[in-house]
Amino acid sequence: MARRGVSVVSGRLTGVSGCRCEIAPPSLLLAVAERGDPRVRDAALRTLLTSAALRSRRSSLGPTLRRLGISPADVAFLPARAPATGPDNTVYDMAGGDEGSLPGRRVRGSADAPVADTAVNEAFDGAASTAAFYRDVFGRDSIDGRGLDLVSSVHFGQRYDNAFWTGDQMVYGDGGGGVFAAGALTRALDVVAHELTHGVTQFAAALQYRGQSGALNESFSDVFGSLVAQWARGQDARAATWLIGEGTLEPTLGGALRSMIAPGTAFSGDDQPADMDGYADLPVDDDPRNDNGGVHVNSGIPNRAFAEAARALGGRAWETVGPVWYTVLTDGRLRPTADFAACAALTVTVAGERYGEGSPQQDAVRGGWEAVKVRLAADPR
Repeated sequence: MARRGVSVVSGRLTGVSGCRCEIAPPSLLLAVAERGDPRVRDAALRTLLTSAALRSRRSSLGPTLRRLGISPADVAFLPARAPATGPDNTVYDMAGGDEGSLPGRRVRGSADAPVADTAVNEAFDGAASTAAFYRDVFGRDSIDGRGLDLVSSVHFGQRYDNAFWTGDQMVYGDGGGGVFAAGALTRALDVVAHELTHGVTQFAAALQYRGQSGALNESFSDVFGSLVAQWARGQDARAATWLIGEGTLEPTLGGALRSMIAPGTAFSGDDQPADMDGYADLPVDDDPRNDNGGVHVNSGIPNRAFAEAARALGGRAWETVGPVWYTVLTDGRLRPTADFAACAALTVTVAGERYGEGSPQQDAVRGGWEAVKVRLAADPR
């Protein structure tokens, strides 16, 4: 039975979330704003300002909800509906509206045929594929594990160059503002799965979106975003490119948003370090240049650890190291404030539990973390 939460529409109790997690790092938007022509600069700055305003509104509700004992899982955008079997998958059209218009006009639901709007169909199919992956590979019932309905809104804002998970639903801009090619954000399955996986992390581990725990939050989304795409293609780990958002950027910027196997090489100005020697120790503040303590910047380090382990083993990564990362994310041992060392130690422990101490799988996981120079915590708890 699909979960239905408390419905709060009037009063706009929206975006109740652990984080508002966006696919494009602020450093990329800033770089475009600084060097683009006036039209491109305007679009990039508008995206940054909209993101900052939305994040502020959402974060201000967190303490109030905690005092009331309300979980994000208990609040939904939409009026309660009759129970259904399995998660509903519904896409709405924002028609250029902002947060106050969410979710928009309903265009397609689970029982509906494809429509004329390509973005609607891509958002629908991407959400369906992501839910099918979690169900078929890990036995997970939707994003929260309890049948949460899948809600997506397309055509958000004006030339909005980002996609994000609000804590309740997916939202996609159209791109075309100088960062993303028009229509690319709904077209890339790994981008869709990345953002929906922020929901999995929200409900399973609640990793704080700051510093190393925030970089782990981003990395888990890249890991499972890549795995969903590989699973859909039936792709071997050694044949995969390990690029996130390949082909989504304007061609002048580069080939992808991130490279999991070679951080720092995905686009012009990519500042991700490949190991701890280049770790960016950034403050947690409201300056977009600091990326909330480097959540997008430093996520390349755990990303590469996973990709190195998967490539060392070969085969289907969702069947080799994928189950290790999924267990770590969902079994309750990963603390919300976990750092890289704690996460690394847990993955090695879980690999030993699953495949045996000294197994090739455990050695590959340990080798992945050694490649990025993360030292395992003595006590992962």
